[in-house]
Amino acid sequence: MKNYFKPAVFLLSLWPIYIITYQLIYNKLGPEPVDRIVNHFGEWTLIFVLLTLSMTPLKKITNSLEWIKFRRMLGLFAFFYASVHMLSYVGLDYRFDFEPLIDDVLKKKFIFIGFSAWLLLIPLAITSSDKMVRILKKNWKKLHRLVYVISIFGVLHFIWLSKTIFFKPLKLLGSKSIFLLLAAICTLNTIPESFSISFWCRFCYHCCCYYYNIKGPVMGCT
Repeated sequence: MKNYFKPAVFLLSLWPIYIITYQLIYNKLGPEPVDRIVNHFGEWTLIFVLLTLSMTPLKKITNSLEWIKFRRMLGLFAFFYASVHMLSYVGLDYRFDFEPLIDDVLKKKFIFIGFSAWLLLIPLAITSSDKMVRILKKNWKKLHRLVYVISIFGVLHFIWLSKTIFFKPLKLLGSKSIFLLLAAICTLNTIPESFSISFWCRFCYHCCCYYYNIKGPVMGCT
């Protein structure tokens, strides 16, 4: 029975493709189809990043090594959807006109941090094979700790894009928000001691304060 788990997870991981294909065929993308496609793959990228991180705590909670078998696959799907998100944004929004694209990347914080997260995903995808694990040895784990930075960048990208701190992103995600929150809760247990939760909370908090220019003793941002 366990032999069918990986193919089943693989097929389930294609769910975002099934959804967007159905909406495209039956003309259900709404009044802004380009935004719908770009945002759809962006949302699922974030979900897959958090799902990838949640495999380790699920292993600890259930005392089962089965979860770890899905980690690489989910990570590669995260990179795949991030790349589709990026390609659809560059191709559909900018029609591969790189001059205004580069200008926006440098000027708009949410685009810059999202682009940075995608760039950081590239070396992780390239070094995901068993062969690269053997070649890099101890450096492989150090390199793949970038996933914690990527997850923070992904969350900030989504928050800044949504122009609010918490409630609007969850509303935009709809039913996926429950899925996302569960994965995020599991993910907290994967952060190594060198990356304390309090540090990341302060980091995200000050980034949000910086973006919204919130100042004063009430919020405590300086």
